[in-house]
This record gives sequence, structure tokens and C-alpha cells, in this order.
Amino acid sequence: MDDNALKQLQDALGLSFGDEGLLRQALTHPSHVNEHPEEAGGSNQRLEFLGDAVIDLVVARELYERLPGLDEGDLTELRSQVVRGQVLARVARRLGLGQYLLLGQGEEGAGGSDRDSNLAAALEALVGAVFLDRGYGASQRLVSRILEPELAQVRAEGVSKDPKSELQERMQHDGRGTPSYQMVSAEGPPHQRRFTVQVVVDGQPLGTGQGPRRVDAERQAALQALKAVD
Repeated sequence: MDDNALKQLQDALGLSFGDEGLLRQALTHPSHVNEHPEEAGGSNQRLEFLGDAVIDLVVARELYERLPGLDEGDLTELRSQVVRGQVLARVARRLGLGQYLLLGQGEEGAGGSDRDSNLAAALEALVGAVFLDRGYGASQRLVSRILEPELAQVRAEGVSKDPKSELQERMQHDGRGTPSYQMVSAEGPPHQRRFTVQVVVDGQPLGTGQGPRRVDAERQAALQALKAVD
């Protein structure tokens, strides 16, 4: 990635990095590092870890201040709705991060620049890079700004029932058994796992879901099951 691309992204974000190497690292997928071990800087995985914690903190504070009437459980549920991978990937698309990702040839050829897991990781790593380069205040302002539509949505809609809980209540109401979730497969390298889970009630498969985490796959399976029994 050349300096012009880095400047273009900083302009789009309204940021100016003191250390552009951190920005470049935030956009570097592990597959690129595997193919170019001679390059300094490493992948974005450590920055992703840091940015994930910063986003959690900022969203928790925003919800705490905006929704003073909610208890801990509801605040926790709303935070999970805002910071889940699919939402962060949507925000990354809105920012156009995919066009700036540094990917290995195989990952790029497989559509990695628009893969949810890669986009969410890049967004988290970007926040981590801002935190290291500019401090908490700058990263807090960035997260609040780019997640404003999602924060406004959960504030307006309130706590939505978890599809797994909704499915269990529906099955109890219909006099059926308790849903169980069975792992079908877990594929991909550690940084890019893809889980497939099936939900079964009374021995009958009702839905199948996929996701980057098992819990995401279970929720998708529950949603599919709810549609099947409607």
C-alpha cells in the first residue's frame, strides 16, 4: 500500500496518524504476512485484540450514558448487538476499508476483501492503532462517530430477544422439547474459523446456521428454525 492510499484513508476517517506504520499494520491480514515475511510490522491480530477492548469500553459507556433506565443485563445485551462481528463488518464496508486491506493472493482471490471476519478484524485493529497513536480520547471519538447509526438504532428499538431464547419459549409453548445445538463442522484457520451448527428439536432438524463463532452459528440456526415453524 502506497502513501497516497494511506493519506486517502486518513482523510476519509478525519484522522492524521503520527505513525503511519500502525495504520498499515491495522490493514495487514495474516495471509499477507505469510506471503511476505520479509516485510516489517506484522499482521493486524494484536491490534485487533486491543481495538476489540476499546470498542467494548466505548460502546458500554455510550449505552450507560444514553440509557440510564436499563439494568446490567439489558445493557450487556445491547452492547452485544452493537459489537458483534456482522455489525462491525457492516461499519467497515461503510468506511470502505475493504479496498485498503493487504491480503495474500489466495485470500484476495477468494474474496477476502469483502469477508465479514476480515472486515470486522480490520475495523477493530484500526481502533487499536488509533488508541496507540493518538490515545483513548481520539479512539473514543472515532468509535462513537462511526458506530452512531448502530447506537441510535439500539436506543430506538431497545433490547431484542435472543433468537435462541425465543425459539426455546416457542417450543415450550407448543409442548415440544428443548432445542439442542449440534456442531456440524468447524473449518478454516484459527483466525478465520467458520462454524456450522444445526438446531434439533425432538430429534428433528429445524435449522442450520453459520458464523465466525459458534454462538453466531447457533443464533443463525435458531432464526432459521423460527422461520420454519411460523
